[in-house]
Amino acid sequence: MTAPQQPEKPSEPSQEQPTMAGLAEGYAAKAGLHRTHDGRIDVLRSAGGVQGIAESILPGLVFLIAFTITRDLTPSLVAALASAAVFTVVRLVQRRPLTQALAGVVGVGISAWLANTTGKAEDFYLPGFFTNAAYILAMVVSIFVKWPIAGLLFGFIRNEGLDWRKDPARVKAYQLGTWIIIAVLMLRLVVQVPLYLLGEDGLAALATTRLIMGAPLYILGIWIAWLLTRPVPADDGTQPSKPSSSGA
Repeated sequence: MTAPQQPEKPSEPSQEQPTMAGLAEGYAAKAGLHRTHDGRIDVLRSAGGVQGIAESILPGLVFLIAFTITRDLTPSLVAALASAAVFTVVRLVQRRPLTQALAGVVGVGISAWLANTTGKAEDFYLPGFFTNAAYILAMVVSIFVKWPIAGLLFGFIRNEGLDWRKDPARVKAYQLGTWIIIAVLMLRLVVQVPLYLLGEDGLAALATTRLIMGAPLYILGIWIAWLLTRPVPADDGTQPSKPSSSGA
């Protein structure tokens, strides 16, 4: 007589497979983009938050104020470097990642070295032009090879993964979104390069436009690109569409 067969127990997975939401969150964090609890882009956090925006703005502002008061390049550059270093110390105290602060110190250091080497105060802002141009080139290439940057970033935040590449309409939408970001970067060059070419006479205007067209303009460009690349809700025909009372 054989023993009664015991019912099989359901096998438990040895390791929980990562969900698309988890992948999206991880990728967005690495890319510097974040989303809210309801799945929308968190534009302020994506720009680095209040502290991150201050880290990007303050060194240039300190340099301008110091140079305007002293008309001496060396102490103005030292003041800018010191302000960037302060944020690194703050992050150490807060036990937060140092990547952004250290990148800021390196960037300010390169700008200070260049201005000190040439003896021209306006050259403090010159490296930013090359960085801007590099981003533009990379984004243009991404559009023409049909891997638009906006899709790589927004697609993961929206839990589309890379499935959007299978839909020509979504590819075109993300190409348009990438062009919007490119337009923001191009606008910076169009406005700021002529001011740079004015030399010291255009320094105050150049520094001011760098502040205005930095994080605030970046936030606006990202937000517009996000809105323009929203997926169109699928209409399965089960319910008649209702006219929108808001007209949005």
